[in-house]
Amino acid sequence: MAVKIRLARGGAKKRPHYAIVVSDSRMPRDGRFLEKIGTYNPLLAKDSEDRVKMDMERVQHWLDLGAQPTDRVARFLEAAGARPRATRANLKKAEPGKKAKERAAEKAAKSEAAE
Repeated sequence: MAVKIRLARGGAKKRPHYAIVVSDSRMPRDGRFLEKIGTYNPLLAKDSEDRVKMDMERVQHWLDLGAQPTDRVARFLEAAGARPRATRANLKKAEPGKKAKERAAEKAAKSEAAE
């Protein structure tokens, strides 16, 4: 059974509140889970202690059993010091496209010619 540590959404429309749960990866996001091990409230300030609450003993237990955290939960665990910081792939989203680079090169050539 592939076990994941992930978020299950709760709360009203535009007022999200998440439970950090251990679940079989084949179950729906908000469906059946094995154990609730914490909560996450994104509406609170980032420096608030109540924003992310986790039972670290249970988290470590599930990680030792082979549960894989999702990306968001892995970031919570890194912030709590339960996991080493993983390297993430920079997908070059901020890099301009091919045509934008060509336009910038043309503009730079024109400004050099004018000087």
